[in-house]
Amino acid sequence: MERKLTCIICPLGCDLTVKLENNTVLEVSGFTCPRGKAYAETECTNPLRTVTSTVRCSDGSLVSVKTDKPIPKEKMAQCMARINQAVATLPIAIGDVILEDVFGSRIVATQNNTGNA
Repeated sequence: MERKLTCIICPLGCDLTVKLENNTVLEVSGFTCPRGKAYAETECTNPLRTVTSTVRCSDGSLVSVKTDKPIPKEKMAQCMARINQAVATLPIAIGDVILEDVFGSRIVATQNNTGNA
């Protein structure tokens, strides 16, 4: 089987071709750097995603959040379910951990919220 991808790791956007057999990468072509090859291999065998969303705060406002590490793509819906149930206590600063151990990642704030807005 052959799979075509566009690399998203850097602005070059290399057109990658991955040859697969039984979910094993046999060959990657079209990359201009080692990161492109690694991206293609991971995307075809164990795709990962960074999740971005918002969490409700104790005063009813929202704070933007993200996973601090990519998680398995198939776990995104379960990750969102945990995020949707969370309530963050104010004040919140960028980098504060909102949820621990969500599929090997932490959910962290990406904005400040003092609750005075």
